[in-house]
Amino acid sequence: MWSRRKREREISQRAERLHAIAVTASRERSLYVELGAPDTPEGRFELLTLHLNLLIERLRAEGREGEIQGQALFDRFLSHLDGAMREMGVSDISMARRMKRLGEAYYGRAKGLREALMELPDTTALRAFCARTLPTADSERIADRIVARWVQLTEIPGVDVMAGDLVWKTT
Repeated sequence: MWSRRKREREISQRAERLHAIAVTASRERSLYVELGAPDTPEGRFELLTLHLNLLIERLRAEGREGEIQGQALFDRFLSHLDGAMREMGVSDISMARRMKRLGEAYYGRAKGLREALMELPDTTALRAFCARTLPTADSERIADRIVARWVQLTEIPGVDVMAGDLVWKTT
């Protein structure tokens, strides 16, 4: 029982580190200033889900343990999203409806990114994905940034990704 709790605590701590990495990467100033991503709640949601899904896709490559860690990361994201919406004044009454809409949006983005990553090194699908999700941004340069971050992730040993021991270099 103690070892199970310890394992769950470790998974949760790693998810917290991975979430912080995704948040930091998604808030990188150059994404908004140089690449034109909208600095709005919607724009931040798009960039955060994009970076989160890159991490989750990379975790999936680590098999069952990676899937467990990816689920913990997703759960942390939802908890963060819930808290952020409450801070913005969303009432309990409308929370379920809004979370459902955001969940649908998230899963659509996850599927779109997964499909685009499978097409690499051809970036056509990724560029189209970026144009759909961030229509006012420079989608070609955002797609280039995503490819660079994906390549960085694939070069990091799985054990380090699982531990949340990684740094995305600014590109």
